[in-house]
Amino acid sequence: MSKTVTASEARNNFFAILHEVETPGVSIVITYEGHPKGVLMSIDEFESWMETMEIMADPDVTMRQDILGGIAEMKSGKRPKDTVNLDILKKKLKL
Repeated sequence: MSKTVTASEARNNFFAILHEVETPGVSIVITYEGHPKGVLMSIDEFESWMETMEIMADPDVTMRQDILGGIAEMKSGKRPKDTVNLDILKKKLKL
């Protein structure tokens, strides 16, 4: 979920906005004179974006192909033989 605030609103409500962006998936666009100038997001979200960009920028496409192949496999419902369903794992761990 993304929300937009002016720079003045961001300054006046800075700590409330910091608390708000701690929620996963929440980002706040900050505008100045009607134009978007920056985005505030949680550190976890930021690190995730940085890692994604690092992987996508890597000239060695092997890792990227492995990731995309794994995603396609997951979406098709295929699983490697040694994987375990979450419900089964919870039962085994008595959770």
